[in-house]
Amino acid sequence: MPLITQVADAVVAALNAATFSQPFTATRAYVPQCELPDLKALKVTVVPSSASVTAAGRGPAQHDVAIDIAVQQKIDSEQNATLDPLLALAEEIAEHFRAKRLSTFTDALWSRTEFTALYAPEHLEQLRTFTSVVTLTFRIIR
Repeated sequence: MPLITQVADAVVAALNAATFSQPFTATRAYVPQCELPDLKALKVTVVPSSASVTAAGRGPAQHDVAIDIAVQQKIDSEQNATLDPLLALAEEIAEHFRAKRLSTFTDALWSRTEFTALYAPEHLEQLRTFTSVVTLTFRIIR
């Protein structure tokens, strides 16, 4: 199995083993898209994003693997009371991994978090869907 998908699967396992402010079951996919009716329920999708490899000394290599986590839900209102809990969930997810190793793939150590899309305004306007994308980077030395 490719290294990046091993890390993505470990992220899915970590998300599904944790308790967050809103319940969900994370899944891994290559594209975080689904039909709008399916987004009535909160959807969290883990997507392998990118990888880079650099020298980490004379023998080992440093693999930096980026994993996107998309938080999506169809909304009835664009009011703060509706959107704030969804953005808070994205922040909770980001914080959950900070400075930790993945428990089911302990070679992977968190190194960076970035909100690739804090929220997607075009999804709110055109699809009435909240979408936030958190990008986690994990470092593996091999």
